[in-house]
Amino acid sequence: MRVEFRLSGSGGQGLLLAGIVLAEAAIIEGKNAVQTQSYGPEARGGSSKAEVVISDEDIDYPKAIDPDFLLALTQESYRTYGALQGQGLIVVDSSVELSKDITARTIVVPILKTAKEDLGKGVVANIVALGVLGGLSEVASPDNLERAVRARVPKGTEDLNLKALRAGIELAKKAHVAWKPRDLFDAGEHDE
Repeated sequence: MRVEFRLSGSGGQGLLLAGIVLAEAAIIEGKNAVQTQSYGPEARGGSSKAEVVISDEDIDYPKAIDPDFLLALTQESYRTYGALQGQGLIVVDSSVELSKDITARTIVVPILKTAKEDLGKGVVANIVALGVLGGLSEVASPDNLERAVRARVPKGTEDLNLKALRAGIELAKKAHVAWKPRDLFDAGEHDE
């Protein structure tokens, strides 16, 4: 098993931390994981991406070659990183306008809105996104995701970040209900 993730957005959204936490949760599960990142020249506000590779075997190349899961939190990151070669799944925030000629499996999830409106802190959007990716991929159990969050978030923010993680996992559960190849849907509209 080799599962590749690319988390993209803008600098300052905390995607590096989300990638580190995802990798750490996989390690707690007994898997191998490696995390890499890159930023545009602007750093905060510019485009950024973090990649995580998780495997049951040794990882001989640390970068995502053809991501199984691609997260885009901003329009720019979707434009820059939103193309997939294989059968991966693109997860975009509901604020992103999708390409009209989209062919990749794509789901639209209200990550930023959930963080800002439901949790009252936009700064935890990265952990909501982590919950979505963890819930969709199932590369680590919710308990191990929580352990990794507790170990990595700033002291005093654990409760808020755990709420954000759980909110993301719930969004993933809703997304799973209607997940079909090449379908587009909004996770918030499928509450069956």
